[in-house]
Amino acid sequence: MELEEEGEFDKLTGDFTDEASQAQFSNTFAELQAYSLRLLELHQNPNQSPSFFTSFFNFLQKSSAQSLQPFFDYVLFPLLLLLDAATECRSKAKEERKMISKVSDKVAESVVMCLEQLLSKCYLGSVDQMVVLTTKLAKAATLSPSEASEEFREGTIKCFRAVFSSLRGCSDNFCSCNQILGFPELLESNTLQRSFSKASESGECLVAFLQSLDASVAVGYWLSFLLKDADTEAARGHRGSGKLRVEAFLTLRWLVAKVGNADALAYFLPGVVSQFNKVLHVSKTMITGAAGSVEAIDQAMRGLAEYLMMVLQDDVNLSGLDMPKNVISGYDPNNNKSSSFLEELRRLRIKPEGQNTIVEEDNDGELVNMITPKSEFKELSTDSMKRKGSLHVARTKDWIEETSAHVNKLLCATFPHICVHPAKKVRKGLLAAIRGLLSNCSYTLKDSRLMLLECLCVMVVGDDEEISAAAQEFLECLFLYSGKHCVKFDVSDIFGRLIEMLPKVVLGSDESLALSQAQKLLVIIYYSGPQFLLDQLQSPVSAARFLDVFTICLGQNSAFTGSLDKLILARPSSTGFLHSIAELQAGAHLTDYGQTFIGSVPSGISKLTAIQEKPIQCPWETIRKTYEFPCTPPWFVTVGSQKLYQALAGTLRLVGLSLVPDFESEGQLSVITDIPLGHLHRLVSEVRVREYNTESWQSWYNRTGSGHLLRQAGTAACIINEMLFGLSDEAFDTFTKMFQKSKTVREEARQSGAEFTDGQRYKFGESTWKTKLKKAVKSHLIDCVGKIMHAYVSSEVWDLPTDRKSSLLQSDKEAEDITLHFFRDTAILHQVIIDGIGIFALCLGKDFASSGFLHLSLYLLLENLISSNSQVRSASDAVLHVLSATSGYPTVGHLVLANADYVIDSICRQLRHLDLNPHVPNVLAAMLSYIGVAYKILPLLEEPMRSVSQELQILGRHQHPDLNISFLKAVAEIMKASKHEADSLPSQAESYLMHIKSKISEQGSGSCYDNDTGEWESILYNLNDCKRYRRTVGSIAGSCLTTAIPLLASEKQAACLVALDIVENGIVTIAKVEEAYRHEKETKEEIEEVLRSSSVYHRQDNLDAADDGADENRLLPAMNKLWPFLVICIQSNNPVAVRRCLSVISNVVQICGGDFFSRRFHTDGPHFWKLLSTSPFQKKHKLKEAKAPLLLPYRNTSISSDDSLAEVSNMKVQVAVLNMIADLSRNEKSASALEVVLKKVSGLVVGVACSGVVGLRDASINALSGLASIDPDLIWLLLADVYYSLKKRNLPSPPTSDFPEISEILPPCLSPKEYLYVQYGGQSYGFDVDFSSVDTVFRKLHAQSFSYQMYS
Repeated sequence: MELEEEGEFDKLTGDFTDEASQAQFSNTFAELQAYSLRLLELHQNPNQSPSFFTSFFNFLQKSSAQSLQPFFDYVLFPLLLLLDAATECRSKAKEERKMISKVSDKVAESVVMCLEQLLSKCYLGSVDQMVVLTTKLAKAATLSPSEASEEFREGTIKCFRAVFSSLRGCSDNFCSCNQILGFPELLESNTLQRSFSKASESGECLVAFLQSLDASVAVGYWLSFLLKDADTEAARGHRGSGKLRVEAFLTLRWLVAKVGNADALAYFLPGVVSQFNKVLHVSKTMITGAAGSVEAIDQAMRGLAEYLMMVLQDDVNLSGLDMPKNVISGYDPNNNKSSSFLEELRRLRIKPEGQNTIVEEDNDGELVNMITPKSEFKELSTDSMKRKGSLHVARTKDWIEETSAHVNKLLCATFPHICVHPAKKVRKGLLAAIRGLLSNCSYTLKDSRLMLLECLCVMVVGDDEEISAAAQEFLECLFLYSGKHCVKFDVSDIFGRLIEMLPKVVLGSDESLALSQAQKLLVIIYYSGPQFLLDQLQSPVSAARFLDVFTICLGQNSAFTGSLDKLILARPSSTGFLHSIAELQAGAHLTDYGQTFIGSVPSGISKLTAIQEKPIQCPWETIRKTYEFPCTPPWFVTVGSQKLYQALAGTLRLVGLSLVPDFESEGQLSVITDIPLGHLHRLVSEVRVREYNTESWQSWYNRTGSGHLLRQAGTAACIINEMLFGLSDEAFDTFTKMFQKSKTVREEARQSGAEFTDGQRYKFGESTWKTKLKKAVKSHLIDCVGKIMHAYVSSEVWDLPTDRKSSLLQSDKEAEDITLHFFRDTAILHQVIIDGIGIFALCLGKDFASSGFLHLSLYLLLENLISSNSQVRSASDAVLHVLSATSGYPTVGHLVLANADYVIDSICRQLRHLDLNPHVPNVLAAMLSYIGVAYKILPLLEEPMRSVSQELQILGRHQHPDLNISFLKAVAEIMKASKHEADSLPSQAESYLMHIKSKISEQGSGSCYDNDTGEWESILYNLNDCKRYRRTVGSIAGSCLTTAIPLLASEKQAACLVALDIVENGIVTIAKVEEAYRHEKETKEEIEEVLRSSSVYHRQDNLDAADDGADENRLLPAMNKLWPFLVICIQSNNPVAVRRCLSVISNVVQICGGDFFSRRFHTDGPHFWKLLSTSPFQKKHKLKEAKAPLLLPYRNTSISSDDSLAEVSNMKVQVAVLNMIADLSRNEKSASALEVVLKKVSGLVVGVACSGVVGLRDASINALSGLASIDPDLIWLLLADVYYSLKKRNLPSPPTSDFPEISEILPPCLSPKEYLYVQYGGQSYGFDVDFSSVDTVFRKLHAQSFSYQMYS
């Protein structure tokens, strides 16, 4: 302690006892004496230098309180003289100021700084001393901003605070000073001043004097000028000082804490509360300047709460509510009410001479101004205070009720807005105020109690963790210990009021107010427990009314509320990210754990995200990050934010959780869900009536109530989904995270070693909402979900059209008449129902599949992957991932694979009735493409493939022309699956062959079978299985080829392109199958040799029995059927299809070998070569022999041969032809296909290369380089003929004299028609010879091909 360090101080003599302390005493006195003399000199001559103030302040700051206390009066005197002088020269009129010496601002500010430091360490000795000191300080503090600087006025207020904070109680245990806390109850720990442990030695108790009725005038005056100073700074706007306002409010809080008596403060409550309320009211609109100071608002809020806690404390006022008391001397409240006396007293006016104290109140009653003439208050003493009496009110029942009503009106106007203030410090101060008021004034402020509880509920779910945890802790304490019966009734009242107000605020324009109301309701229900909610919904009428409220709040009609700006922002943008482009770019799909294959994705399939699915340990966590689930209803975007929906949905989730039956109650989940489910049942009934009456959709929708019923069904599904989602572990985890912050804070503090006070040691316990879904509960839930699922998957719901192109519409005219609102409402209903399926899966887990709900809904989800509405597609995508996670499958592909029989069965059933199910081809294609497991279910695709083949024949295409592309997409996916399997067949067969050879070489062919008979039997079975599977793959590939080949002649570009993909993959697949067959044949020969050596002929018969068909020659027969259609495709006027066809021809010729195509290129080659006969910039020359194409009777459009194409399109086609020639000629296996037509092709290509068409130069050089691989001399002669004919000078000399001149070998041509390339290739149009091109081509080929040739 400081006292022990500086020596013991004699309380009676005022001297220190030991010599060291006496020396310290002398040094301190000497220092203070010097400073005091300089202060007096400065008072006499204000123009002297005030530089010593810095050292004086530092000395006071480092000196202890014990060393300064003996000289307190000695130092205080000169400081007060300077303070008086500074105040006097500033308070005089402008003319009078010139007559006196002015104390500079620097001196005045230094004086109050030193005075504050002195008062904060020393205590006052008597009441008279306090009166004189506070009088002088009050006079200085009341100077206007134009009279004194901001720092000086702020310093004087700090001196006031130092006076009150250093006041100490007396040693009398029966004194009233021992009944107060001594400092502001809501004071933050970082602003707490040092407190004195010793009692005052003087005979007078200053604290008791402040509490007495004699000091009421002074107290009122101090309250008045402190509030006025703060208000003055706020009125100055941005020029005002926020720090001065903070000091004024903090000083007032210390004053109220030291008075600490309800009797002494009750009279001033209306004015003080009104002024504080004015501060809080301005904070709603002001965020800058002194009025918007966050620290000032915090201090005002805490000061208001402390004042109300002091005057309206329950323990102090409850006794006064039952019987009246005479609280003012000489006044009987039985004759007149205290309120009437208060009004009479406030209307008193002072005489002109100013002999009496004036008590005035402004017209608004916002501030009690205690104004005393300065000349009189300056000389005011204790006796004068006693003579003038005091101000007091009788705190009777009427006064308390009237005051509480007034306070409630003011608090209700400010507190609800402050609880959502953006500043954390303000919200923290409000929480402290609410805690203080509810803890101390819950009975006297019973009218405000509900409002305070509501504000507390808002802060419970606030964004700030610290405030939210503290609010939760206090609310838990209220429910546990603070009058359970009283809180129960309060909660019921709040619940009823919130339910009544909720629709109004949600449909209103103030989103923050709507969010606040929804959060209040959520918190009230959570902390009240499930039994409270059961009591509220016990009656069917009350349950229906409750759900009607949420139907209005979540209804689709609310989409048209709110501001116009919000509606505009919610409208989808016409530019930016296009989901359709992302769908076309997606192509990676999982086939196995970590294994992927790449393929093109049909553009009409669902919203595909390029996600590489991998086995994961916590799939739900990944799904929750990728998808928003459950998602906000699409119509709610314009109503409010995500927070508002989460608050409303959280309430519904708690409703569902409270209705679950347990061992104590039967539960009403099924009964309550029947209320919203009735809207879906009515919709189904209406659709059935429409079908029976054969009514059009437009007529049905325009009928009164049909559109409203459709929107009601969507809202009802949303309510049911949220109620059942409350039964999931994910929802409970969300509530735990939201409402267990206080527990988390306590655990963290406990781990850090912090100690708790008695009020913090309670444990709220596990949440009463923790419901374990036991067997009985789960069975009840399954029954409830089954009833809902029956309505969700009903055909009437899904027969509702979602766009104008829907096949469910009877005619195109009907589609044009239907309003877009109908399609939008239907899409919303489908999306919400799909979300519900995912929610049910989360609630039931693996029981969702065991109960049959997975098989009931899986095909429906796959079906909606090709929905025309992007939101429905996205919802299906998300729910499929949820189903895979809850069912224990790592990916969606594995989920579909495990249930493929159910899916394929549904597809086959619907393929038989395409008129009723025109979307089924898209479903098949979507399933195979999106899931990527077609190769694993090839055996199950046999029946769908037969149905698809029938539909793609001539009659099927004529009956369903719009489904051709959809069927082709499905065939393309099956073909890709077959190719995927065929890719591995050759390597597997070869590996199996090597295994057999190694086994035979190790044991010998004679004794091999006898040594291991069982293993060889297994080998025979495996070989037969491989044969059967290879034949299955080859058969499916052949069926796909047979189905797709006729579509190569299709006029539709999309159908032709998909057919070309099928053809290309089919040829590759059959080639792989034949390669595997050759390995199997060799394996069979090895096994036969072993069987013959062992004389096991019956085994050989079994081996031969497996060869029940000739499958060794599939490729060339298939190619023989395919070639004519490829030629027809080349002849089409579709440049995209022609280019793709040329690429396919290049690949299939290299696979099948050139010998097979040698005659075909000779016969059908003109169709290819004529593409190179005309320049892309030259109009095509009509051939007289060109025949008109065959027009089939079922084709609706005619083919025109006069279609003109863009030059760029023609050039791309010619580049494709040149690339095909280059690829075929470079490959030794396919080069023979061009040998018969080599001169023709070479002439055409040389003509193109030597022309001035720069865009074809690189492709032609590439083609010539490839042709040079077959016959370099021919290519050289064709080029040299043109080159040397055009080059007249600098011809190369022959290498020897025996070699003739170049002109003798290649005589110059007299005309372009005499060039060798023209004679070989025939006449071309638009490809005029350009020497620069000839020179470039000749030099490049000389370096690339003529000096070195080899086959690749």
